[in-house]
Amino acid sequence: MPSENAIVHVIDDDEASRESLAFLLQTARIEVQTYASAAIFLDLVPDVGSSCVITDVRMPGMSGIDLLRRLKELKVEVPVIVITGHGDVPLAVEAMKIGAADFLEKPFDDEVLLASVRAALLQGEGEKRRHTERAEIDARLAALSNRERDVLSGLVAGRANKQIAYDLGISPRTVEIYRANLMNKMQAGSLSELVRMALIAGMLGSD
Repeated sequence: MPSENAIVHVIDDDEASRESLAFLLQTARIEVQTYASAAIFLDLVPDVGSSCVITDVRMPGMSGIDLLRRLKELKVEVPVIVITGHGDVPLAVEAMKIGAADFLEKPFDDEVLLASVRAALLQGEGEKRRHTERAEIDARLAALSNRERDVLSGLVAGRANKQIAYDLGISPRTVEIYRANLMNKMQAGSLSELVRMALIAGMLGSD
């Protein structure tokens, strides 16, 4: 269990989303503080201590990506979970390259979010979990054919099937078949989960 002093800082310009996340976390007996913008969070929080941040990636003013960069500049080491909307895979990729601990695509399962938060709050356990997960992902990647890896690289880069087909000189239908095969081999339930696995495996370096 997270320490009694653990706090989750929820940053979202949408009030309904903030309240929904806060209610979910409070129901799980996790202390929450909410902020209407990333700028307010940076102004009000003097010491993140034992905590983690949940931020929407798309916000007016300072976006979730901007917040990650600012925390990096300030050398504030706090796990950040980024919430993305449908179709925001390229933004999620960018967020993880900057240093996000995780990203979840809306609509997400409550238990998936709580598991991600608990892993972020429990740094030691989180590291152990990530090492185990990395080993499992590496084993799945090793089972992919060269062409499946090519398609995966295209998906991680945020390219559509047609663009991947053009780049590889194959038909979009063939790309769909490779994509279905690699989703099955990687045991990924969604594109965002697949991209997350590829990032954990180091398929993209940090900027």
